[in-house]
Amino acid sequence: MRSKLDLNLLRVAVTVLDAGTVSQAAKVLGISQPSVSESLAKLRDHFDDALFVRSRKGMAPTPRGAEIANAAREILLHVEQKLGARAPFDPGRPHRPFTFAMSDVGETVFLPKLSRALAKASPETPVRSVSMPPQQLAKAMEDGDVDLAVGYFPDLKGGDFYQKRLFTHHFLCLLRNEHPVRGNALTLEQFVDLPHAVVLSEGRSQEIFEEHLKELALVRRVAIYTPHFLSIPALVARSDMVVTVPHAMGIAYGKAAFGLRVIQLPFESPRIQLRQHWHTKFHKDARNVWLRGIVSELFNASTDEWQSASEKAREPAAAA
Repeated sequence: MRSKLDLNLLRVAVTVLDAGTVSQAAKVLGISQPSVSESLAKLRDHFDDALFVRSRKGMAPTPRGAEIANAAREILLHVEQKLGARAPFDPGRPHRPFTFAMSDVGETVFLPKLSRALAKASPETPVRSVSMPPQQLAKAMEDGDVDLAVGYFPDLKGGDFYQKRLFTHHFLCLLRNEHPVRGNALTLEQFVDLPHAVVLSEGRSQEIFEEHLKELALVRRVAIYTPHFLSIPALVARSDMVVTVPHAMGIAYGKAAFGLRVIQLPFESPRIQLRQHWHTKFHKDARNVWLRGIVSELFNASTDEWQSASEKAREPAAAA
């Protein structure tokens, strides 16, 4: 029966060819001379050839020995290239799109700043934002079709996903500029009595607010439900409705240009923990590690452009 052939035996063949003697090959490999001789015996048995014979200068390869040793060199080099040390990610080269899962609100908060930074760091690689149901998203992240989910994704938890908190946001309300309700905050009576526009989108952040209302046992008067934040400015600016939105959305649209203004809730707002999520398969993947670093650097409590100075001062340090 032929001896089994493994990479260690191939490495011995290459080293003996290069070193020229068994003793020198043993020094290079860091093993004993008998171990080298034993490995040569296994190689000779496997290939049914002397492979290396004694000569005046040490060990000379037979034609078959030279052929096998040179082929072994190519095999070992290929293995080293494929299975050796992890190569660093090179953002300067073109890559498949950097793909992020975000809600429409998440795009408002993250996408402009993120796309600018990535265009500068990796100009040959496009950026893609996607939105999909939780189960589909989990599979897309496992398959590597989505690199990171950034924002509020309560379904991405458990052993299959890592997450890191970026910062915390809250909710506020929007009214039309000329709304008869004045002041900086609604009263509880006004909040309950005013007609409300309610957004029920694929983004899960609004669920936090709806649950908070249940905990407070508050029932408001809903005039319209919509799955889109995009329609909110036109709806509210032309009516007496009020809408409660994540505060980044409120700041973005609570301007004279949209015919809207910001007004605070009559009670303390619940908090939205905004995080980046990634699948465990890609925890040490060089591309994913690089992307996570970009996101962490751009979005944290100290760099949150949507927060006021007083809010930043209250923001706790981000935790994994």
